Amino acid sequence: MEQIPLSFNQQFMCQFDRGDEEGAFGPHNHIVHGWRIRGEVDVDTMRAALTDVVARHEALRTEIVRDAEPSYQRVLPPSPVVLDTRDMSHVDQADRDDIVDRLITEVESSTISIRELPLIRGLLARFEQGDHLLVLTVHHMAADGFSVRVISRDVVHRYAALRGFDVGELPPTRPYREYAVRQQASHASPALDPSRRYWRETLRGGRILSLPTDIPKSAGLPESTSVFRFLIDTEVAEAVLKVARAHRCTPFMVLLAGFMRLVHQMSGTTDVVVPTFTPGRGDEDFQDTVGLFFNFLPIRSQLSEYRNFGELVNGIRANCLEAYSHDIAQILDEAPHLMEPVLEDDRAACVFQVFPFPLLLDGSMIGDLAYTEVRRRVRSQPVGGDVPNGALWTLNFDPAGDIVVAVNFNRNLFHEGTISAMAADYVSILRQSVADSSAPLTW
Repeated sequence: MEQIPLSFNQQFMCQFDRGDEEGAFGPHNHIVHGWRIRGEVDVDTMRAALTDVVARHEALRTEIVRDAEPSYQRVLPPSPVVLDTRDMSHVDQADRDDIVDRLITEVESSTISIRELPLIRGLLARFEQGDHLLVLTVHHMAADGFSVRVISRDVVHRYAALRGFDVGELPPTRPYREYAVRQQASHASPALDPSRRYWRETLRGGRILSLPTDIPKSAGLPESTSVFRFLIDTEVAEAVLKVARAHRCTPFMVLLAGFMRLVHQMSGTTDVVVPTFTPGRGDEDFQDTVGLFFNFLPIRSQLSEYRNFGELVNGIRANCLEAYSHDIAQILDEAPHLMEPVLEDDRAACVFQVFPFPLLLDGSMIGDLAYTEVRRRVRSQPVGGDVPNGALWTLNFDPAGDIVVAVNFNRNLFHEGTISAMAADYVSILRQSVADSSAPLTW
């Protein structure tokens, strides 16, 4: 069987390999999303549609062989997807939204084994005729957040096609192995030299953002991840969008500026390097491919250069645009000392991202079913999708007008009260910042 090299993105995840029970290959390292479905769902057809998607996207049936040197990936033949069903017809209509949230939380608290291919499974809950919930779980070693939206698009298309509807053809997709091979082949290309040089110069002397932990790593507590969720109200969200328009930047850049002020308040430092992720899909050939594409992207800012929040936003906008133009997979090779703080016994990483919802199904009618993604989830939970070492902040603008924030954090390192206090401070700083972006700042 062919031995395919790992992509650099897969190699990055392999740095967090702690066996099959924890870390990158552990059973809680998954992505979970849910969709409300209006219309009568045929279970066998939905199961067949999921299996068709596994055949289409080989990353969902790929194993990474870790006991070889070097590690490699091996693609296996398609196999049926497990689609569990749940009869929820006893639930009153007024309680369904709450039950939907609880069901997704239940799935997110469960596991998916890296050893049981394909690395996707589903739950279909039926409330009554014409009202269903579909929840998909995908192991994070097989897909990133963008990929899950590709999967959902393809599942609903295949379901409609199998039901006999004329929905056209899905766009052609290239196998993930081609991405890995192309990436490896281009690694030594002189065309990447300007980006390598940019990161060496930009990150020279820099240290990544790290948070003081409540519990040292040496305590040896079993790894586990909780999710703390909170809302940023509509008034602040609208002000964020107003500042973004005024400074011709994305809302992410405004939210990141507020987060950097929080980092300064917590640490006193004005040289801040906040890590985020990019989709990593600059190669147009792989826009419709499922796999690991996201890139680790550290954004560095010298806060003392800026006299007010508006200037800070402008500076972060410039820094982000430069970073995006030099988006490569192996940034850490150019800054070997960047991650030293998170290796300390009492420090851990903190990543900040705003997820933009590509390929969103929002009441979309495909065939005889209408799909709406469950986006608004505000209940915290004790067990969720893993983060490897620290905390991951994810912010999403909700159609209701506010911002939903989920902080996945290692509860073997942090108490929930620490994360809750940090969240409250962030909201306070952001509110003050966007209310008057010209107000002087002191560092």
